[in-house]
Amino acid sequence: MKYKSKLLQISCDGGAATGKSTGAKLISKKYKLKFLSSGLLYRYASYLILKEDPKNIVKFLRIKFKDLDYNKIKNLNLHTPKISAHSAIIAKKNGIRKILKRFQINFSQKHKNCCIEGRDISTKIIPKSDVKFFFKCDLNTAAKRRYKELKKRDNSITFKDVKKALRIRNNLDTKRKNSPLLKHRDSIEIDTGKLNKQAMLTKMIKYVEKVIKE
Repeated sequence: MKYKSKLLQISCDGGAATGKSTGAKLISKKYKLKFLSSGLLYRYASYLILKEDPKNIVKFLRIKFKDLDYNKIKNLNLHTPKISAHSAIIAKKNGIRKILKRFQINFSQKHKNCCIEGRDISTKIIPKSDVKFFFKCDLNTAAKRRYKELKKRDNSITFKDVKKALRIRNNLDTKRKNSPLLKHRDSIEIDTGKLNKQAMLTKMIKYVEKVIKE
């Protein structure tokens, strides 16, 4: 049931295919929280740019994200290698980050009980979130997960290409100047390479319940 005596906001950060989306969705379902994936926003921005090739990208995205219905983008195929590579590039651009950051902050203000996942949620979007999780796993495990996911949509995809794309993405995310992927000092680390879904959820619940009781 929804936790009513105090508003609950959870932030989930981590690199590509570390299991943060799965963990964030599971914990959101458990506590009836509104869920938002910041990565999906960047992928959607890339999808729009690649599709429409606007002259002024920032102005174009500002209009597109002004009244965006997040529910409408959840079923789009946004996890292609092309979009993944492009979204890592635009994520470095401050003008684009400002637009998407505003969307995410507005979401957290509108939905006081929420869980947002991404790469700078604990550090930049909702730094006062009640519980902060940081997801990690080794590159091989992450690549196997993403490969299995992408293979369902594109049979021509290779494990080697997926692993290379993830390595590049994580390198770009950790080294970019604007809002790099960082572990917040208060974040609880979840190593998903050693946990199945149930074990991951159980570990997350333990920390959430601790905060609720406090």
